[in-house]
Amino acid sequence: MTDTPKKLAEKFLKQVQKPGRYTGGELNETIKDKRNIKARFAFCFPDAYEIGMSNLGVKILYGALNSDKDIWCERAYTPWKDFGDILMREKIPLYAHESGDALKDFDIIGFTLQYEMCYTNILYTLELAGLPFYSKDRGDDMPIIIGGGPCSYNPEPVADFFDVFNIGEGEEALVEFTKSYIKYKEDCQKNGKPYSKREFLHQAAASQKGMYVPSLYSVEYKGENGTISKISPIYQDVPEKVERCVISDFDSSYFPEKSPLPYIETVHDRIMLEVARGCMRGCRFCQAGMIYRPFRYKNYDTLNNQARSQYLSTGYEELSLTSLSISDYPKLLPLVDCLKEWTDECKVGLSLPSMRIDSFESEIMKKIEELRKSGLTFAPEAGTQRMRDIINKNLTEEEILRTCASAFKNGRTSVKLYFMLGLPGETDEDIIGIPKLAQKIVDEYYKNPDKPKGRSCQVSISVSCFVPKCDTPFQWCGQDTREELIRKQKLLGQNITSRRIRYSWHESKVSFLEAVFARGDRRLAPVILQAYKTGCVFDAWDEFFDYDNWLNAFKTEKVDPSFYANRRYSFDEILPWSVIDCGVTESFLRREYEKAMKEETTPDCGTKCSGCGIAKYGIPFCTQKRKEVSDN
Repeated sequence: MTDTPKKLAEKFLKQVQKPGRYTGGELNETIKDKRNIKARFAFCFPDAYEIGMSNLGVKILYGALNSDKDIWCERAYTPWKDFGDILMREKIPLYAHESGDALKDFDIIGFTLQYEMCYTNILYTLELAGLPFYSKDRGDDMPIIIGGGPCSYNPEPVADFFDVFNIGEGEEALVEFTKSYIKYKEDCQKNGKPYSKREFLHQAAASQKGMYVPSLYSVEYKGENGTISKISPIYQDVPEKVERCVISDFDSSYFPEKSPLPYIETVHDRIMLEVARGCMRGCRFCQAGMIYRPFRYKNYDTLNNQARSQYLSTGYEELSLTSLSISDYPKLLPLVDCLKEWTDECKVGLSLPSMRIDSFESEIMKKIEELRKSGLTFAPEAGTQRMRDIINKNLTEEEILRTCASAFKNGRTSVKLYFMLGLPGETDEDIIGIPKLAQKIVDEYYKNPDKPKGRSCQVSISVSCFVPKCDTPFQWCGQDTREELIRKQKLLGQNITSRRIRYSWHESKVSFLEAVFARGDRRLAPVILQAYKTGCVFDAWDEFFDYDNWLNAFKTEKVDPSFYANRRYSFDEILPWSVIDCGVTESFLRREYEKAMKEETTPDCGTKCSGCGIAKYGIPFCTQKRKEVSDN
């Protein structure tokens, strides 16, 4: 019997950092008998094992696929360079964790696209697997490469590398896609005709919602370096726009009772319980707040049962309630009370990230105080009220200061605040408003007569650069040039006068590339490949990031990156992601942009329906709000 690639690689594990990244054999992994399996699915996370093992979406999809008896889903992660170099040197193909079999022997390989700076890792993973980069070069004897996740809402920069993208929520869609693959192959066998990957993908695109097959669409440009003039399907039965998949009954949607438990420390060593999906708030820079609409949540009894199952199968000592805005969960206090009935006894700590400042009512503050005494983290995003109105944060300075004062009275001594530079409509006064707001928070601490003796406060401000994202009201806006962003970062720092304020900022070079790929088109694929071939990999990690290498790749391929990052897109041009229907209408996004420029806010979805278009999915919460508006 021939050794698996995993077996061949074992003798080299002593030569690498963290060999536990590659051994597999984790508690709760899914092992099936290959003889009874009709389709093998390899789920790849294009980053280090510690990142991928912490991703809740991967855990959900892994479990959902394995819940079908005919499908075996296994896991793979992009190997760190030390192990990747060994695999290449020894000509050992990259393998799946569970079986140890080579990825190239699977039927389907899925990549989750969480972050633009992981694109070269996809190519690295394909090369380690022994597969060609471009979909056109992979024959019928090679796996189908499918992508999904937030970056798939504009998949065009990497479209030529993929066979298909699952647009939207995948718990049901990926299972359906894999089952249709099984049926197609069985029909081919029954009818005595050869399997054709292209024919299957055509059928899937024509019959299943949310399946975008880039090769079935032609893209035309206005000249070699111009904007897009036309995107059109090459067959009549392929939809002009690919509509995203949405789970309507979120309470009964799939959630794993158990998940693979890593043997090494990962980024999030805890139970992550998704209490709600979507967001009601409508921040105009936030892609997640648009593409995950409508807001849906689970019954707290359901959540309690799911949390208990995860605890019993993993033994984790921390439970984190996750959502884009956990405080919007309508039964938060009953949920916390319900969980504490057993978490206190089992010594499981509860954490509530993603709390909004304006939701910190006294009762919630008291409950949070019972849970933990760590510092608070909030995201005002802007330092002035004018700027917060432009981005539709619907948060006042009074609310920020009142919440921080309340936290200080309850014994807290540190607050971390997230802000953004380079937002549309921003002025120098708005930038200076950030350290001014931080100083007011410091002053609130020293106003507190009951502050701990001998302890000073710490206000940390973390400032990122605005990156325009598709499917947001700011998708047409260009990013500030790097020179301007650096100037703004310095201006902010020069206006910090207190040692109690700690200032950190995001590297503008990385933000520039994020903007290029967030708003890019298919002409970027050769750039990504060129960058990879000249050494770019693990670009999200400081020790690997090479900005000059990227600039050389753009120069080699004669592509101007500022055309995508810094240029303002006109309202009448065809956007690269126009082929994808995220559910929110372009007319709504444009209305929101126009309101932003007038410094007007929009109420959250729980207060009033703004007619974003998502009600067409018939989700109960959204449909009810729409009805209330029409009745009034």
